[in-house]
Amino acid sequence: MTSTELSTAERIRENYIAHFGNNTGTENFRLFRSPGRINLIGEHTDYNNGFVLPASVDKAVYFAISPRIDNQVVLYAVDLNETYTFQVEDISKPDQKWAYFQLGIIEQIYKNGLNIGGFQAAFGGDVPQGAGMSSSAALECCLLFALNEVFNLELDRFSIVKMSQKAENEYVGVQCGIMDQFASGFGKKEAVIRLDCRSLEYEYFPFPMDEYILVLCNTLVEHSLASSEYNTRRLECEKGVFILQKYNPEIKSLRDANPEIVEEHKDELGDVVYRRCKYMTEEIERVQVACDFLTAGDLISFGKKMYETHQGLQHEYEVSCEELDFLVDQTFDDPSVIGARMMGGGFGGCTINLVKKDGVEDFEAKMKKAYYDKFQIKLPCYRVQITDGTEEIVLNA
Repeated sequence: MTSTELSTAERIRENYIAHFGNNTGTENFRLFRSPGRINLIGEHTDYNNGFVLPASVDKAVYFAISPRIDNQVVLYAVDLNETYTFQVEDISKPDQKWAYFQLGIIEQIYKNGLNIGGFQAAFGGDVPQGAGMSSSAALECCLLFALNEVFNLELDRFSIVKMSQKAENEYVGVQCGIMDQFASGFGKKEAVIRLDCRSLEYEYFPFPMDEYILVLCNTLVEHSLASSEYNTRRLECEKGVFILQKYNPEIKSLRDANPEIVEEHKDELGDVVYRRCKYMTEEIERVQVACDFLTAGDLISFGKKMYETHQGLQHEYEVSCEELDFLVDQTFDDPSVIGARMMGGGFGGCTINLVKKDGVEDFEAKMKKAYYDKFQIKLPCYRVQITDGTEEIVLNA
């Protein structure tokens, strides 16, 4: 555990004690951690049944939690300094929207025929908001993992991941895929997870971080195009599948196609749908090639694949934006950077950069200056390490 994590974990523990009192002793509550995630390669591939390559990182959500003798639930949001109290069987939607995620988890417990009693919890973390690191998935996985342990629900990790995703789909109302919760739940130190979004089979690949570090650069912008264009991209991919199916009925999604068949029917697909399908079929293949490079210990070639992904997202899938492109462009002549691309849905958020450790100070200084000179925005940079997934932690008193 890094010192940053430790201080955040201690902060949540101390806030729990201050809020709920310590008359029963610190040994009567337990502390859990669930990490945010990054995605190295494989963007927008999830809804095309392709592969993604996420990892859990050392920015996390923490819950200090203990059962109660009554049926009351008391949630204390440390970072907001707000409390929501309700009866455990009352899962109606409150005015405090931050509590939707926790209530969604309780609803999933009931939907799976399980029961819990009352509990009290203080929670918070250091996952940067709006950076595309999936703080909501970390929160959901952390609470369900904690309740599973505290109330002996006997859920396996895969069930926790799937129920956490359903909580966000069904209660919160966000139609996310399973990657975020999967990465948070199944993360492994110094390894990335190749997740098959069709079968949910997964495999770990080594990602040693002795010479390089991952740095996220947050544009601090979120363009209004994001949600509408996301839906449009899904429809464009579906249109491509519909056309390609006429020539091969086995094609149920772009996972079943390849760049060659897309090229063959370029004219019928039309310019826009052709470029969407070209990017998607190449990206699905790119994830698998990139994993071969990791197996061979070739991070230089892996980094080149990151650049290829950005070029595809910028020019063919068209989900980048001026700020993201500017940040990636700044790395081209920087010998300390071996890979960079936009990360996430697009139109804002972060770039992810693979940087030599001995060059990271100069890299961050250069990026901050260039970004401020161009956009008059102070650029936050986050250095992240790849860590284990959701777990219980024990701190020294």
